Amino acid sequence: MNRLHFAPRSNWMNDPNGLIFHRGRYHLYFQCNPIGIDHRNLSWGHASSTDLVHWEEHPVAIPFDGSEEVFSGSIVLDAGNTSGFGTDADPALVAIYTSESTERAHEAQSLAFSTDDGMTWTKYARNPVLDRDSAHFRDPKVIRWENGAESYWVLLAVEAEDRQVVLYRSDDLLTWTHLSSFGPEGAVGGVWECPDLFPLQVAGTQQTRWVLIVSLNPGGIAGGSGTQYFIGEFDGREFTPEERHPETVPDDEGGMLALDWLDYGRDCYAGVTFAGLPDDHRTLIAWMSNWDYARTFPVAPERPSRGRMTLPRRLSLVPAGGRLVLRQEPIAPAVVGIARLEDIEAGETLPTPVPIPAPGSAGRRIEFAVALGDARGFAVRFEAGDRSLELAYDAEAQQLSCDRRGASQGFPEGFASVQRMPVAAAPEIPLALWLDEDSVEIYAEDGTRVLTDLIGDLRAPSMSVRGVGGTVRLVHLTASDVTRADASAAPVAALHQMN
Repeated sequence: MNRLHFAPRSNWMNDPNGLIFHRGRYHLYFQCNPIGIDHRNLSWGHASSTDLVHWEEHPVAIPFDGSEEVFSGSIVLDAGNTSGFGTDADPALVAIYTSESTERAHEAQSLAFSTDDGMTWTKYARNPVLDRDSAHFRDPKVIRWENGAESYWVLLAVEAEDRQVVLYRSDDLLTWTHLSSFGPEGAVGGVWECPDLFPLQVAGTQQTRWVLIVSLNPGGIAGGSGTQYFIGEFDGREFTPEERHPETVPDDEGGMLALDWLDYGRDCYAGVTFAGLPDDHRTLIAWMSNWDYARTFPVAPERPSRGRMTLPRRLSLVPAGGRLVLRQEPIAPAVVGIARLEDIEAGETLPTPVPIPAPGSAGRRIEFAVALGDARGFAVRFEAGDRSLELAYDAEAQQLSCDRRGASQGFPEGFASVQRMPVAAAPEIPLALWLDEDSVEIYAEDGTRVLTDLIGDLRAPSMSVRGVGGTVRLVHLTASDVTRADASAAPVAALHQMN
């Protein structure tokens, strides 16, 4: 397994499912094909961790069968034994998933339960429990609503083709009543998928807002798959956003930039959060790929697999530019510093080489800040043999670009691309990167802007910095390597080291 990002040992993987923290372990279930590398035979794979860093892979949790594939969903601890699957003393974990019929175009919501802490699962004999007679009704996320005397389960799922989130309530997880619908609104250039809804306290205040996350494909901000979010209020029945956005399609560049995006890269999709954690530890993980090319991604003969997850990310709500936005802090392995540089000038004509030792195989964190002076921007280039990755900042456009075209050899059509992310102009531009040999996660503006991209093999890259339209100054740069797998690990907030 790649030590920076979770990936199963073999076969196909896509969306995270059933994320839950239970009895001291984080459980990550995920869409998988247990018998091949193609997107078929979908079942729930399973891995668990005590720290979100070191993962132990387990046998397939909920397998496909002759009548259904097991599509995405969620897990709750039925602490009150409302379903009757457990006992008051030992409540069951209950999985709510989409039954994808193998016989016709039909999707409905079904249950499975576990009485051994999520290691083995039994499908409910009377599935499905919620059926709209729809071909595109999927991805249920169940939460518990409690407000004074009111206490019940809320399920949100999507009518994918209608670009709607539909909400239901239940007292027992078995019988559901419709509450409301949200959408279409915001980005509608593709089908809606994988909703999530949760409260967060606004940093520095006693106020709470609710966040609704909705993935869509295609129609993302970077092309293909993407994830938008809405901030607003939830009264147990209906979600109401603070800002209303018209239906927006990819051709409307200004409209797309006016929306709130979880990630500006091409490879962060279907992200959802863990149940079982307090709200101030709200943690998300997403699939690191894009449906534009995921099915045809090259496979290493020595390890036939497709798919991996992003780093887990701790979420918070912070004010920025007169409004509220999501902030993401990566939770990553422990690192050891290997290089520290300060006050290096870089002109336009020739890149200035930065003497950083070759990274270890597990990954690297690179934090740096560039002072622009009178320059229009700067470029940071990573090179390994004939492959390269370039990050460039344009002060006038207030935009950071990630150009992976130089690291796209051997990848599917449509992979070679340049992604762009808004980053406000400032005298110094700080960035934090988590980089391994074939992916990069970029955190800017204190984690309120994030860009995640797969890249071609950049094993042991060199690094150079140059000014654009003038001379810039590399104020500081710190490179750190992920420590060995058996070293003690703790969540690392990459951006805090830069402040």
